[in-house]
Amino acid sequence: MADYKYLLWDIDGTVLDFLAAEKAAIKDLFLKYGFGECTDEMVDRYSAINVKYWRELEKGKMTKAQILTGRFREFFAIEGIEADVESFNLDYQLALGDTIVFIDGALEMLEKEKGRYVLIAITNGTKRAQSKKLKVSGLDQIFDYIFISEDVGVEKPSPGYFEKVMDTAGITDRSEALVIGDSLTSDIAGGLRAGLATCWFNPGGAPNDKGMIPDMEIRSLYELEGILENTED
Repeated sequence: MADYKYLLWDIDGTVLDFLAAEKAAIKDLFLKYGFGECTDEMVDRYSAINVKYWRELEKGKMTKAQILTGRFREFFAIEGIEADVESFNLDYQLALGDTIVFIDGALEMLEKEKGRYVLIAITNGTKRAQSKKLKVSGLDQIFDYIFISEDVGVEKPSPGYFEKVMDTAGITDRSEALVIGDSLTSDIAGGLRAGLATCWFNPGGAPNDKGMIPDMEIRSLYELEGILENTED
């Protein structure tokens, strides 16, 4: 097992519970916009649409601007709601930072790792959403480097994204870096393409049907803690 010095952490779904923030943001904005109650079933429908659009971004088939409004345009059409999609999208991005729920063990692990590793946040989330989320959660004070794709200019899993991360963070030996994320098509695919070790956080035990073979797969972040401690022995 390699002796890692750099830990590249995905944020949404790995460090922070994105689905909890998504649910709260959608429900709150429905009331704010006078749409009435947004049921859990409606949230589930939106969530599925959202995932579909982000996959298109990862494949390079849509721009971020297209997915951000396209997801809500499709969702509102299905629900029969007339809305100002542009305004709703902007409010939604900020609302995502109003609900901070850490994945079990994430905050404690990061606080323990600080100073022992170079901690790097890697995220495709929008700058508007992630800047607030990172500040409210205090993660902006924990990570040594934060790479939001809008600032980098390309999205995960593009090799260019990871090259920028490595150049800026001074990673010259790729064997010293570990990518930790919940997305096979974004975090793991990008890490593999960049020649970096990868750890797939798969708490739900989802099948690996994407053809991506991570170096390790974990169900709990506590498993990763044990793995890292073993590399230091």
